[in-house]
Amino acid sequence: MMDVLRALAEPTRLRLVWALSTREYSVSELAELVDAHVAAVSQHLAKLREAGMVDSRRDGTRIFYRAATPHLADLLDQLVVVGGHVSGELDLPRPTASATPITTTAAAAVRRTAASRARPARSRPRAAET
Repeated sequence: MMDVLRALAEPTRLRLVWALSTREYSVSELAELVDAHVAAVSQHLAKLREAGMVDSRRDGTRIFYRAATPHLADLLDQLVVVGGHVSGELDLPRPTASATPITTTAAAAVRRTAASRARPARSRPRAAET
């Protein structure tokens, strides 16, 4: 479990996991998404693979990554909820012993809000396509 938490402590890896929790991406797509070099993203993905969080498949010369388990999205939802409580950004009621956990719909809404805040601004111009 500590490997998972250690892997998610790095902001770029957290953003990669967030993206991979929704669908499969190639390394180059992920590099563009997080605005980093392909080599750096590959290193991050290797750490995530070592932690058991992502799986990969090869298609010709391209490698595609995906979340290793659908439970990864649930983990991210809970991280957003806990982080929101700690930072005071979310005003959700604290669960009681008889309360049910946050619903999937509410967690998804929290996740969308956090994702819209976390999207990076493009800092470097895109190369012209030929």
